[in-house]
Amino acid sequence: MAEQSLFAGAALRRLRKREGMTQAAMAKLLGISASYLTLMERNQRPVSARVIVQLAEQFDFDPRSLREDEAIGGLDGLYRRLKDERFADLDIDREEATEFLNNAPQAAAAFARMFDVGSADVETFDDPIALCRREIDRWRNHFADLDVAAEDLADTLRLSRQDFLAAVTDRLREKHHLAIRILPREVMPDAIRRLDFHARQVQLSEMLSPASRNFQLALQIGELEQGQVIGSIAAGAGFRDEAARKLFERHLSGYFAAALMMPYGRFLRACEATGYDLEVLTRRFGASVEQVAQRLTTLQRVGQRGLPFFMARFDRAGQFSKRIAGASGTTLIDGEHSCPLWQVHHSFGRREGWLVQAVLLEESAGGPSHWLTMSYAVASDEGAASGQFAIALGLEARLAADLAQAQDVSSRPEDATRIGLGCARCYWPDCRQRALPPRGATLEFGLISRPNTPFSFGQRSALK
Repeated sequence: MAEQSLFAGAALRRLRKREGMTQAAMAKLLGISASYLTLMERNQRPVSARVIVQLAEQFDFDPRSLREDEAIGGLDGLYRRLKDERFADLDIDREEATEFLNNAPQAAAAFARMFDVGSADVETFDDPIALCRREIDRWRNHFADLDVAAEDLADTLRLSRQDFLAAVTDRLREKHHLAIRILPREVMPDAIRRLDFHARQVQLSEMLSPASRNFQLALQIGELEQGQVIGSIAAGAGFRDEAARKLFERHLSGYFAAALMMPYGRFLRACEATGYDLEVLTRRFGASVEQVAQRLTTLQRVGQRGLPFFMARFDRAGQFSKRIAGASGTTLIDGEHSCPLWQVHHSFGRREGWLVQAVLLEESAGGPSHWLTMSYAVASDEGAASGQFAIALGLEARLAADLAQAQDVSSRPEDATRIGLGCARCYWPDCRQRALPPRGATLEFGLISRPNTPFSFGQRSALK
């Protein structure tokens, strides 16, 4: 996949002013001409990889801050907020949103923050889950240091030629002097894993499936061997909320565990060789459907990128219990409510196999509109009782033609199911499934005939 150009003029300008430097002085340190720096600060030229390296070497500078717009979902995230019905009378187009983001990214981030705090259907800004998710989105769920560490360990353990369970068991015994013990459910009714330093044991519940057992042991290795790296990444997020930091650290530990089970290079080659065949990938790597789905959102290594999937997990009530946008740019999983026409909800009634559907969002939803989505019902085996969830994966339809699960699905937008981000945020007309009218729309009531839809509405009403 082609690398996306990075325009970060405002960030460069702020850095230069922070250092009290002229354009000529900063350009000299970076080994470029002053005129070229001027063009980059005006967003007339992208910031090259060589300049990013020089910025990191010459200044106390985190290169991730060049992509500060990712914290609000980039241009798509900003445009989605600006298309809210409260601003309908302003008729803001995508070009104006682009200028706003490029020329004043911090002001755009401040606007997005205030918008999110004031929206009734999104998480509150101080919610630790929302804070953790925002940080994951800022990284696009790709943590290169953890991938490299997991890949190196996988090579050391020769996981490509050795049984995973045997290899990690040997690692825990030889390096950490820990034995593995499987305990009955009645002994561990409220836990799936316990580290007993007194007995020198990693104790696992018998209720864990083989894939979950592998994951828990990989997780234990990550916590023992990568704790410092994980702590450093979490500290860099600058969380003021301790719960948010702990949630983020838990995500990073899980990230390492999945990367050890599915090492980046080998996993990506398997994806490309099989057309991202989800059935094959789960078996080849001894992983669960949820583990493979979440791993697919991480494939963003520079020079070795995979397809940009998003992933979500639902319960039977349609509530999200996990949302990872990755590099997809999707808004489909942003709201608190999902569309009943999105067939992920039908996965619970299926005995096996992925449920595949092409869906089309309206333009006002922001982000790409045409998606291929795949869903699968899973049961949690964590503990005494099992919960039921649906796993959803999504990819822009234009990128999905070669997917193994997409062979019988039309790639034409006109054949896709029109869905929304929940009834209150959906402006598709003629929907018989609608439970609520869209916010800000003008309801219409005919005197002569009654329509066959729950609500008739015209254009969005402007706020006065």
